[in-house]
Amino acid sequence: MFQITTKQEGNQKTVFLAGRIDSSNAAAVEAEINAAIDGFSGELILDADRLEYISSAGLRVVLRLKKANASTKIINVSSEVYEIFDMTGFTEMMDISKAYRKLSVDGCEVIGEGANGIVYRIDADTIVKVYKNHDALAEIHNERELARKAFVMGVPTAIPYDVVQVGDLYGSVFELLNAKSFAKLMIANPEKTEEYAKESVEILKTIHSTMLKPGELPDKKAEALVWAEFCRDHLPKDVGDKLVSLVKAIPDTNNMLHGDYHIKNIMRQNGENLLIDMDTLSMGHPIFEFAAIYLAYLGFSSIDRNNVKMFLGIPFEQAETFWNATLKYYFDGKDEAFLQEIENKAAIIGFSRVLRRTFRKAKEDEDYKARLIDYCKNALCTLVPQTDTLSF
Repeated sequence: MFQITTKQEGNQKTVFLAGRIDSSNAAAVEAEINAAIDGFSGELILDADRLEYISSAGLRVVLRLKKANASTKIINVSSEVYEIFDMTGFTEMMDISKAYRKLSVDGCEVIGEGANGIVYRIDADTIVKVYKNHDALAEIHNERELARKAFVMGVPTAIPYDVVQVGDLYGSVFELLNAKSFAKLMIANPEKTEEYAKESVEILKTIHSTMLKPGELPDKKAEALVWAEFCRDHLPKDVGDKLVSLVKAIPDTNNMLHGDYHIKNIMRQNGENLLIDMDTLSMGHPIFEFAAIYLAYLGFSSIDRNNVKMFLGIPFEQAETFWNATLKYYFDGKDEAFLQEIENKAAIIGFSRVLRRTFRKAKEDEDYKARLIDYCKNALCTLVPQTDTLSF
């Protein structure tokens, strides 16, 4: 038996399909749907969550609905029904999306959290990144494509193989058999901190040696200029103007950047190191990457050294060791003065980001916010005047 129900929200009407559509009932189904939409001209959604089967006669009904209303799309299609749409070419003619497997993360271990999502271990084989944005499907598919792009270019990357629903949110599922993050490894083996930094640098150099076509990924310099322009209004004029000039003068390069490179986003699986969280991939000069890395290990903990413990699970002293080892191995053979210059350059870009972010972000602890703003301003007023270039 076939049934339909409808729901309208503003200029969007959803028709819920349940049962089978075949030659025996296609005419009646079409008449019932047309009566339900009654000349509706807004966005028409056919929800196929309970649609069990559709024959060629049913496909002709869908085709006529699409011709009458170009915005018609179908959602929550089962794998079996989707295969029918796919084989008959309907997936090329209109927007048809599969239903997503439902997954619970209740009681699961949290192995990482960032601005966009939380990563849970589901079992020994799999992890899921649950996005905080309720409308994250486009974001999820974008991250999948970025991960594939990086993988094809030789960057060791874990590629998501499934999209799931977690409550009213969406997530990407990765197969990471018995994988542990570098954060977990460093907590268990603090004496190997430099060794892990060296391995981290190997991947980082692979990323940065990957050259992209102009415009292939978001431009990190354009984002950093937004930070600098904002800061100019909150710094002494000479410092603010020079900050903007320094960022503008950074060479426009096509190096791939990860954008959020830290020990929770590097996983070890069966002796192989893999990257996750690829939604921040971008392109530009590597100094922008070092600015983000500096913030992860030192910058965000400038006035509260417990921050890195809460974020990465390691004490500030271990984070500082890891940062210093990262510079040492990346710039192999360079002296301490050169490495200090790199840190200063990274800090300038990093603190311009933090200053803008702190001004714009609501925070209950106004005293903490004020102290962080003052710290960033003082750091920029100290470092910018003594810096002639932010590149290397």
